[in-house]
Amino acid sequence: MTITALVIGYGSIGKRHLGILKNNSKINKLAVLSNQKNLPYKTLSSLEEAINLNPHYVVIASNTSLHFKHLTFFEENMKNIKILVEKPLFDSYQNLIISNNKVFVGYNLRFHPLIQLLKKKILGKKIWNIQVFCGSYLPDWRKDIDYRLSCSAKKTLGGGVLLDLSHELDYISWLFGSMNLKYVYNRKVSNLDIDTDDLLIISSKTKENAHINISLNYFTKKPIRQILIDGENISIQADLITSSVTVYENNKFSEYKWPDINKNSTYMSEHEAILSGNFSNVCSFEEGIKTIKLIDKIKTFQQ
Repeated sequence: MTITALVIGYGSIGKRHLGILKNNSKINKLAVLSNQKNLPYKTLSSLEEAINLNPHYVVIASNTSLHFKHLTFFEENMKNIKILVEKPLFDSYQNLIISNNKVFVGYNLRFHPLIQLLKKKILGKKIWNIQVFCGSYLPDWRKDIDYRLSCSAKKTLGGGVLLDLSHELDYISWLFGSMNLKYVYNRKVSNLDIDTDDLLIISSKTKENAHINISLNYFTKKPIRQILIDGENISIQADLITSSVTVYENNKFSEYKWPDINKNSTYMSEHEAILSGNFSNVCSFEEGIKTIKLIDKIKTFQQ
C-alpha cells in the first residue's frame, strides 16, 4: 500500500516529524503544510489542498492554539485517516467528537524503554510516593530562534510549562491512574522575558493514596528529568536525561541503561506503532482529552 503522509507546520517539531517520516519505509509520499517557501518537501499552502492530497496519515504539529481548528477541519472533511496531534491536544478543553478518523496525541515518552520498564516494575506493587522533577533552560531549547519569539514564550500560542511539559502529566496518569489534586502553584517567577508560566508545582494523590509531587520549570540551567518511586519492596530512581534506571527490588539493586536512545527514537517508535496499527502504547484521543481536563483543573485550582 502506498502511504501518503502530511505534516501540518514547519516549526522545530514539524521539522523533526518530517525528518523521521522521510526515512520511514512505509511512507511513499510526504508533504508539509506551511507558509514558508522553498522547503525540501512538497508544500501545501492551505488546508483545502489537503483534500486533493488525500493523505493516509496526518501529523498536526502546528502551534497548540491551532490544534483544534486543524483537527476539526480533517474530522469534517476527511474519513478513515490516522491523525497524530502533537501534545498537548488543545490549549484548553474543546467538545470535539471524533467519529470519522483515528486520532492520537503525541505523548511519545510512553515509548521510551525507561517509562515502559517503570510500568512493568510497579505492576501489582503498593506505591507510597512518587517524585517527578523536570527542569531545563528555555533559551537553550531551540538554537535557531530567539526564545522570546517561540510559542513557549507566548500565551496566545499555547505556551507555558503546564502545556509544554505536559509529558509528565501524561506518563504519570498512564502509570498510576488519575490524580486527585491537593496543591497547585503555577506562575511565572523567573526573569525570563516571556508572558507564560515558567513554574508548576503539584501535590496530588492516586486512587490508591500514593502521594505524587511534580515540579516543572523553564529555568534550570543544566537539564534534569528524574522520577523517584518508592513503595512496598520497591524503590526506583529513573533519569530520562541519561536514560538510566536503578531499581531496588527483592533485596537487591539492578541497573538499566539505554545508551542508544536519542531524541528521535521515541518519535520513531510512536510513528511505527500508529502506522502498523499497534495502538497499545499510543495516547488515545480520549486520554488526551483527560489530560486537557486535568490541565484546565490545574489552571483553576483553588487551595
